[in-house]
Amino acid sequence: MTHEEIWRALDALAAENGLSASGLARKAGLDATAFNPSKRIGADGRARWPSTESVAKVLAATSTGMSEFAALITGMPVLPRSRSGAGRRIPLIGLAQAGGEGYFDDGGYPVGGGWDEIAVPEVGDPNAYALEISGESMEPVFRDGDIIIVSPGAPIRRGDRVVVRTQKGEVMAKELKRQSARRIDLRSLNPAHPDYAFDLAEINWMHRIVWGSQ
Repeated sequence: MTHEEIWRALDALAAENGLSASGLARKAGLDATAFNPSKRIGADGRARWPSTESVAKVLAATSTGMSEFAALITGMPVLPRSRSGAGRRIPLIGLAQAGGEGYFDDGGYPVGGGWDEIAVPEVGDPNAYALEISGESMEPVFRDGDIIIVSPGAPIRRGDRVVVRTQKGEVMAKELKRQSARRIDLRSLNPAHPDYAFDLAEINWMHRIVWGSQ
């Protein structure tokens, strides 16, 4: 956990509540300048951390749990809370199954009758689906049995965690390290595993991970 990740999580929490950093501070009963960029670096040039009291007040003011805030720290947005509390059901298969035939159409959308279903809070993408992690290749970010929700319609930026399917049928969850007009570089979530680089012609589709159970 780094200084940058904590501040990024606070900025993301503000955005997901339709607020600026100043607006989030005011909502939490803090000084409006508490989260300003100028307050994140001390006079001596060293990084300044938000106090645990400030973070606690922000979580209480936005009704955000620690597990949700931890997801933001890792770079994943918190799923919107369903106002009705009913949520919705989306397709679910194991990540290892996802490389098989018949689960996705040519555009990378879930199809076929081999999917299970899982109830989740409301997520905007009607084509969203869930994958269950197996094995240790994605530790410590995702562990065996964790569920990730994937959105084919979500925009993808550098640093996002993504699920990629290659033309050879390999399916992997990685971090998008870099993308050019011709290639993508992927960083493995488990530092014990190698990174990957592909020509775009080798990629069938790439979808963004928008939530993980963790």
